[in-house]
Amino acid sequence: MVFLQAALNGTRSREAHDGVPVTPEELARDAKAAVEAGVRAVHVHPRGDDGAESLHPDHVDAAVAALREAVPDVELSLTTGLWITGGDVAQRLEQVRGWSELPDCCSLNVAEEGWRELGELLAERGVWIEAGLFAPSHPEQLAASGLEKHCRRALVEPQETAPEIAVTTAGAIDGHLGRQGIELPQLHHGTDHTTWAVLDAAARREREVRIGLEDTLWLPDARRAASNAELVAATVERFSSSG
Repeated sequence: MVFLQAALNGTRSREAHDGVPVTPEELARDAKAAVEAGVRAVHVHPRGDDGAESLHPDHVDAAVAALREAVPDVELSLTTGLWITGGDVAQRLEQVRGWSELPDCCSLNVAEEGWRELGELLAERGVWIEAGLFAPSHPEQLAASGLEKHCRRALVEPQETAPEIAVTTAGAIDGHLGRQGIELPQLHHGTDHTTWAVLDAAARREREVRIGLEDTLWLPDARRAASNAELVAATVERFSSSG
């Protein structure tokens, strides 16, 4: 079975799916169910009291503490999306600097302003980086940053909405990583309609894959998923013969 990470909520709202976990207790519940279904890592977007995504230390610390208690032996990844602070680079740095409960790693999008500075802060704090790569040009930026040695993996995250184009972009990013001599593990994932095509292509390359309500609400047979755990179980069944 390929390495599998569960992305539990992302930017999804309860309006999109009533099973999206929001509170620390809900995140912990879904993480435990996802682990029981077969994942080895979880990725979450902590939320504030209003349900909105948050990087504020109070909200991050509460989410991380609940997850550590529920799944103590599982790799924990958090977002650092710049949109969460409204594009305020300095505020994002200040909030991450204030975290007391640290995850194992954080996703960091190389397309965002201030990503290198945040990468250096994460490295200083002993938090591994998952380098988010959206385009074939991004591996070159990662190589030039000097942050590769602080990365746990490269996140190959095509943004296209057509499955065949997303698969082509993921393959191009994969190839450029090789040409830059970047030998990090690669975790591939799609979004909505591209999800299963991207995962199928990644599994054929024996790459790591990610699934969860952040990425899609739909099972491979086009039925609406009831939960993160159901998406994980479907992925395990689909790729149980891979790797």
